[in-house]
Amino acid sequence: MGIRLAETADRTAVEAIVRAAYEPWVPVIGMEPLPLCADYGALISAERVYVLENGEVDALIVLQAEDGVLLVENVAVRPDRQGRGLGRRLMAFAEFRARSLEVPALSLYTNEKMTLNIGLYKSLGYRETGREVIDGRHIVHMRKAL
Repeated sequence: MGIRLAETADRTAVEAIVRAAYEPWVPVIGMEPLPLCADYGALISAERVYVLENGEVDALIVLQAEDGVLLVENVAVRPDRQGRGLGRRLMAFAEFRARSLEVPALSLYTNEKMTLNIGLYKSLGYRETGREVIDGRHIVHMRKAL
């Protein structure tokens, strides 16, 4: 299994994984989570999407360097591949990228109703730094110093 920058040819798989991973949250949140609203063609062109593959794309992570941190904008794993540590592997990759960019911290945000995700991020060393409402979505901001 390798992690590489996504290519234009990966767009369909990336969008399908994001949809499959986040659609179950729509009834919980009452609207689409922010990752479902993203333009993955533009994100791939901007070299912000990395895919984890093993013959086919199994998972992805979207990263953005900004304001002295590396933002983990989205992590999504194919539902039939969840529970195998792929999300954790992508989060470790994000730390590797941050260190290689000499960025001292990572940040991310998630919906406050995605409590399993919040618990996972806390177990990886992230701490809550604030909350806000973005377009009707209640967001929890988290950060991890390296």
